[in-house]
Formats: sequence, structure tokens, C-alpha cells
Amino acid sequence: MITKEQIAADYQAIQNEICAALELCDGKAHFEEEQWERDGGGGGRTRIIQNGNIFEKGGVNFSAVHGHLPETMKKALNVAQDDFFATGVSIVIHPNHPMVPIIHMNIRYFEMPSSFKAGQQPVRWFGGGIDLTPHYVIDEDARYFHKYLKSVCDSFYHDFYHRFKLWADDYFFIKHRNETRGVGGIFYDRLTANDELSWDQIFEFSKAVGRSFAPIYTEIVNRNRNKEYSDDNQQWQYQRRSRYAEFNLVYDAGTRFGLETNGRIESILMSLPPTAKWVYDYHPQPGSEEEKTLSLLKKGINWV
Repeated sequence: MITKEQIAADYQAIQNEICAALELCDGKAHFEEEQWERDGGGGGRTRIIQNGNIFEKGGVNFSAVHGHLPETMKKALNVAQDDFFATGVSIVIHPNHPMVPIIHMNIRYFEMPSSFKAGQQPVRWFGGGIDLTPHYVIDEDARYFHKYLKSVCDSFYHDFYHRFKLWADDYFFIKHRNETRGVGGIFYDRLTANDELSWDQIFEFSKAVGRSFAPIYTEIVNRNRNKEYSDDNQQWQYQRRSRYAEFNLVYDAGTRFGLETNGRIESILMSLPPTAKWVYDYHPQPGSEEEKTLSLLKKGINWV
């Protein structure tokens, strides 16, 4: 049986690989690392990139924490025990170019060590996902993104992409705006072994999702980084960033888990953009690219 130590070590390796790829892609900025310890158990490596050629702000964070869950989290997770171990890699990148999308990726593992006793079904699962939030939806990029994810999913199980794409549409939805955060992607949680998939296979899937990040995002960045843009395009970018901030502060489960379990605030909130704007009652011009983008921020679009 795979161990939490092995999972954490492989996740750290994926963090290293992604940071190296993003530095190469940017060509200027380098990640700054801060190692931290959590009161209650565990810690992590926060890595931040800022003020690059293309990456204005981004984080590629690893954590492996343990301790005791507060009552609110026990109820939310519907578990009886209070001891936990959680490890994962979490990424958010905010580019400085309006035609280059925001991207988020997360792979994670959770277990309750006290449940690993003879005769009990251990409490453990994997979760994660990757989603794309363009400031301007470019059809070819959205299709490339989803086709790549489908190929990853299909190599492990025939209905992963369909299930996890629908899950992402529902999860990355800003209810109070009645719009999706972006063009979706895949999202899954509490993925466990069964008669068709072993723990090793699920772990390999988790790592494959993590390792899809660098080739996907590098390709999309390079497609768009040299396009010209106007001040109006950048103002729209700031407007779209505000929606991203609203989702993360109101709905995001990872943000809530980190705050509820006494996580490191700077690492948790690294997902917020460096600059965003809330223009009162903003409406794009009819027929504009901005209006087109809003029309595509809906559930159920088939990108493949």
C-alpha cells in the first residue's frame, strides 16, 4: 500500500518540476521559497514568482500537514475521527498579459491515520483538478486545454473526463454572478480505490494531472504572450480578476480548509491577484470580445 510519506515525496518532486518549467517559460523571474511550519503539525514550501516577463504573480505551493480537525471540519467532512494528514500541491498563476489566461491546479491527498486499524475501512482519498480562467475566451485554447485533459483522463478510466468535467462546471461556478469562473477543466474529490481502480492507479492519475500542468500552460502562454493589447484590454483583465477573487474568498473549499485548520495565511491567499477592479454595474459593449467572453462563461459547453 502506498504511504503518505511516498505521496508527499512525489508531490514535492512535481512542485520542483513545475517551478523549473515556469521559470524557463517566463525567462526572467525566479521563484522565491519560504519554508514554514504549522502550529499543530507539519508545514510546507511556499514558492512565489513575481514581476516576470509574463507572470505578474504566481504560487506553486507544497504542504504536508497533520494534527486534529476542528469540529466544524469534522462535520463538513462527515468523519468521526479528528486526527488527519493532508498533503498536496496547489498552483495559481496570474499573468500580466490580458490574452494569457489565469490557471489553477491542485492535487491533494487526505487520510485519517487512526482509521488504519484491523477490520476498519481506512479513511483516505485523493482530490484535485485543473481549470483555466481566460480574461478573453479564445476557442482554440479552450479546446486544446480540454482535449489534453481528456487524453490524460482517458488513459486511466473511460469516464473520468466526463464525470470530472461536469464536476468542474458545477464547482467553479460563481452563484451570485450566475457565471462560471472560466472555461472549466476537471475537478474531483474523495476519489478512492474500488474494484476497477487500485490505490496505486489513483495515485498515478493524481501525478499525471499534476504533470499535465507545465506542458498545457507553457503551450497556451507561448501562443498568446506576444499579442498586442490595449489599455481597455487590461482594464477588462482587472475586472475579470475580481471575479476570480470573489470565487476564492466565497466558495473555494481549499481556502476554507486552510483557514479552518490554522494553515499559513500568506500561502492560502497567494491565489488572489495583485490588482483587481470592481467597476460598478459594468456592462460590456454589445458585440464586443468582452461580451463574447461573458456569453461563454456557462456550464455544459462541450469543448471537445
